[in-house]
Parts: sequence; structure tokens; C-alpha cells
Amino acid sequence: MKRITMVMAALLLCIVSACNSKPSLQQYYVSNSENPNFLTLDLPVGLLNIKESQLSPEQQESLGTLKKLNVLAFKKTEKNQADFLKEKTIIKSILKDEDFTELMKMNTEFGKATIKYLGDEDAIDEVIIYGDNEDKGFLVVRVLGNNMNPAKMIQFVQALEKSEFKGSELSKVVDFMK
Repeated sequence: MKRITMVMAALLLCIVSACNSKPSLQQYYVSNSENPNFLTLDLPVGLLNIKESQLSPEQQESLGTLKKLNVLAFKKTEKNQADFLKEKTIIKSILKDEDFTELMKMNTEFGKATIKYLGDEDAIDEVIIYGDNEDKGFLVVRVLGNNMNPAKMIQFVQALEKSEFKGSELSKVVDFMK
């Protein structure tokens, strides 16, 4: 009987701690991948179609640290305004975690945006770009890589300028948000 009580107490403790724990960004992506309000895309860096022969050694090094982009977009409609507010609150709560370091905040013509990262200053493993617009919805982009260096991110942007990327996959996000 004592053993059953101990097992029940341990089980209850596990359930309570699971309910109180905040989901990770990855868990949030996975749990919403089938939600019709969301569009999810996983884009490998190869999809950018960048010819390494056209890149400087610094640009090649910067590009070599990237793995893929995960995109999660919530399209706001008149019917899902309550869901929009709920999901926006959840994602902002996740991004307030102390593990995320803020790089910058921006106000653009499309809405507000924040760029954060996970990892050390000199060896970033994940960059998170979050933006929202009260009329259209929100977008979260996870740039995944190994030991990305913020100082070398400009090299990545310059490499993108040499890309022959046509935007077919990202056009899904644009079409979804219209």
C-alpha cells in the first residue's frame, strides 16, 4: 500500500511539473504543424541555390555554418482573432525565456519584429526572427546552424545577394499571409 502511494505521488508530481513547464520553441512548432491556422516550412540551405564558386572565402565560411530555416506563420482572419491573440501570447511567452538573447527590435512597414538567438555570443546555434502584424498575423523563423557568428551574418546576407533563389518555397508564406 505504501508503495502504491509513493508511485501515485511520483506520478502526480510528474503531471504537475509537466503542466507547469513552458513548451520549447521546437515543441511549439511541432504542436502547431497540423493546425490549419499555421503554415510550417522546413527549408534547407541548399534551396537558396548559392553557387559557392561566386562567394568569397568569408562568405563560404558563413554559409557553411547554416543548416536550415524553419518557418512558422499564423494567418489572422476574422474567424480566428481569439486564436491569434492566444497564440501570439504563447509565442511571446516562449521567446521571453532567459535562454534567448535579444539582438534587436525593429518597426517595419509590415509590423514589429524581434531578432533573438540561442547559444554563446561567438557561437550561435539558432537565430529566431519573430514578427507580427495586427491585421495579418505573425511569423517565426528559426535559422539553425552550428557556431554561427553574429559578426559574420553580414557575410551571409551578401551571399544571399548572389543567390539564384527564385522564392518558390517562401512564396508559400507570402501567399498564406495575404
